[in-house]
Amino acid sequence: MDETLRNSVKVMIKETFEGPPMPVKGSWFTNPEPNSGIFGVLEESNCDEASLAIHGTTLAAHMDHIRYHMWGTNGILNTGKQPKMEWEKSWEIHAVDERQWAQIQKDLHNEYQVLLQSLDAIEENEVLINVVIPSLAHSAYHLGAIRQMLKIIKEK
Repeated sequence: MDETLRNSVKVMIKETFEGPPMPVKGSWFTNPEPNSGIFGVLEESNCDEASLAIHGTTLAAHMDHIRYHMWGTNGILNTGKQPKMEWEKSWEIHAVDERQWAQIQKDLHNEYQVLLQSLDAIEENEVLINVVIPSLAHSAYHLGAIRQMLKIIKEK
């Protein structure tokens, strides 16, 4: 992958999950404060909040869906083939306890690390670009959805 494109995509993926780089000097699309990415936003939530249904889904389900999508992306990047995906299963989580909530977050962190490592190793081609950039957009979309859900949860 072209180094400029690779580095730009990595910056955007890191901002989506970690928030803007420290020290914060600004942001491309998240809030310009520390921990405004997916990981920081969700570390502030407990298992009870993660289990609250908001418009038919939960924070826990969103987190696991992001992890599942990233697992599929990593599968394509590492094997060249899309793994068999059962999308509806990625939304089945409704309630979690502290252990399950921590495990979901840990699993997402692991898939995130695999993705960053994969980006360093892939060759540039249309298929890989068509996999990585949509994965970034998918995760950024869910960050926005999660932020909106948290507004409702914090009001309760």
